[in-house]
Order: sequence, then structure tokens, then C-alpha cells
Amino acid sequence: MQGRDPSPRRAGIERLWQPTVGPLDYPLWLALTPASAAFRGAVEIRRLFWRFFRATTSIPTISIGNLTVGGNSKTPFTLFLANRLRVRGLKVAILSRGYGAKCAADGARLIALGGELKVTVEEAGDEPAMMARSFDGPIVVARRRIDGIDLLAKTGTVEAIVLDDGFQHLRLARAVDLVVVSAQNGFGNGWVLPAGPMREPIRAASRAHAAIVVDNGPGQPSAITPAQMKRLASATKVLHASVRPSSLIVPENGRWRESPAPLANRPVLAVSGLANPAGFYAMLRELEADLVGVLEYPDHHDYSAADCQAIVAAARNADIVVTTEKDLVKLERFRFARDSLCALRLEITMNDDDAQTLDALVFERIGEARAV
Repeated sequence: MQGRDPSPRRAGIERLWQPTVGPLDYPLWLALTPASAAFRGAVEIRRLFWRFFRATTSIPTISIGNLTVGGNSKTPFTLFLANRLRVRGLKVAILSRGYGAKCAADGARLIALGGELKVTVEEAGDEPAMMARSFDGPIVVARRRIDGIDLLAKTGTVEAIVLDDGFQHLRLARAVDLVVVSAQNGFGNGWVLPAGPMREPIRAASRAHAAIVVDNGPGQPSAITPAQMKRLASATKVLHASVRPSSLIVPENGRWRESPAPLANRPVLAVSGLANPAGFYAMLRELEADLVGVLEYPDHHDYSAADCQAIVAAARNADIVVTTEKDLVKLERFRFARDSLCALRLEITMNDDDAQTLDALVFERIGEARAV
């Protein structure tokens, strides 16, 4: 977690997940392959089991998920789709497991409505709390997703539910299954855990109605090999999207103020708790920020007062501290100098053809689910 020159991080086991590994790492990777075979078999048994015992839902559900571990822009895409459907007149709610949420263990809980967080960040989880800042519909956190759907059904006002991180949640039937794939992270070597980054093999995308390949922007080459893209396209429909920095978010008196992102040539300390912060750094570089240092924390890190002190100390040579929105919901409670802490807001965009294809798919499937 020391400040250092930012560069794409390939620490620990991730080194072994690349399409090619060095001769010194190969024996270690080879030792992991039996565990991967066992994991793959367990995944298949689980899939077959839930194929016969899936729970149907009273409200059409749209699942957003992925095939790999690590950042895939899944949460930004969840927000993009939920807001897009609301603009088109559909009464939509977001349902999340709420990783790390303290209230998730005791059933379902409505954590946000009307853009207002009704519980603490610790009770909601960082990603649901962050989504509450950008979505004015209901957001529910539930360890058992079916409990969350039951809670939303009681309101009688929800017409569709966007399920965040639901592709592997096979217990629950859904009207639409979407898989988000990061172009820059790709599929690594294509192996399932622990010898590769895959939660499931690429062919599992055949369960999805579409795969959304998200590009982090110019200057960042795709890590998906032609063979992997061919396998993905043979399994399901492939659509494309981009995630771009759109503005800076500045906390102010308990609220967030959105402003342009004038970071060119400004000394910046980048702070993040992400599985893979390389894309975050690349976006800051694209905005021509002068990255004087970085502090990296574990994914979903719960920041302490000591962490805040370390950040302030590391920022002495910086003009501003830039973090992510999901980190900002946990950092804003600490005291920073006015306007010295901000978050980079990301925006998902799609070309007109792919956006219209996505709309048609979602509304057609929701219509069919309602007719049943």
C-alpha cells in the first residue's frame, strides 16, 4: 500500500493467469490444474442441480454478471441499464447481495430510495451505497436474492429488477441474463479458478442472452484473444460498450457535487480499493493527471482513521486525492481539506445499434415474462 509509480499490477497468483507464463512460474501453475479440474466439475454439478430446482419470480429479473473474478465494469453497467430502463418508463429496482454488508445476514432490506441512503454505508455495503448516489429507484440488499424479490414484490410498484452480480446465482430464474466482459482484463488463460481467472468456462456464456464487452478506452489494447472472442460469439450475442471518465465527484456537507474533470498537469495521489486498479490509473493518465503516487488497498477495503492519516501524509506532494466512487462512500466521513478529495465518475456508453438491440432484447423478454 505504499505510494509508487503506478503500473498494471500482476501480483501473486494473477501472474499465473496470463495466456503465457514464464518457465519459473510454469511448475506452480501446473500444480494448480488439478484443483481447477475439481472446481470445474463442482461448477457443472451445481449447474445441473439448480437446473431442476430454480425458483421462479413474481417480478421479471434482469441479471448482470460476469465469467471472471476481478473488475469487469459490472456495477457501472448495472447502473447504466437500470437508469436507462427508468428513463424509458419502466419502474425498476436494483437488487444486490451487498458484499460485506452488515445488514445482509438478516434477510432483505431496502437500503435506498429516491437517491437517499436509508442505512449506513457499513450496513449497505460499498457498491449498493455508491449506486444509491446515482439511482433514484429502490435498492435492496439481500444475501438470499429471493428474499429481496419478495420484499420488492410487497411494494407493488416495481415492474422489473436489475440483479447485480447474478450470473452464478443459478437458484433464481431470470427473464434476461447478461454477461459483462472487460476487454482489457479479458479471460486470461481461459482456465477456471485457481489456475485461471474464470468462475466458469467461456462456453457458460451460452446461458446468457447477450455478452457486453466493455472497453476502457483508447490506448488500452484488448486482452481477449481472437480464439476467445470466437468462442464467446459462438456462445451468445455479443454487444459492445465503453466506460469513460465523465466528471469528478466532490463530497460537500454530506452530499456529492459533480464537476468537470480538470486534472491535466495537476499532481494527483490515486487511492483505490479495487481488485485490479490498472484501468483506474489508465483513465487518470488519459485525463493527463500527473500521478505523483498511488495507494492501493484490498478490494472492498474498510478504511480506518489510520488509513486516512496515511492518505493525508502521502498527499503532501499532491494537489488532490482522486479515488473511486465506491471508495469515496467510505472515505468521505473522514476529515480532508476542502476540495482535496474527489472521485472519478465513470459513464457507460453504447453505440446506437447495440443500445437499440439491448433495449429490444430486454423489453421483449420482460414482456414474455409478464405474459406467463
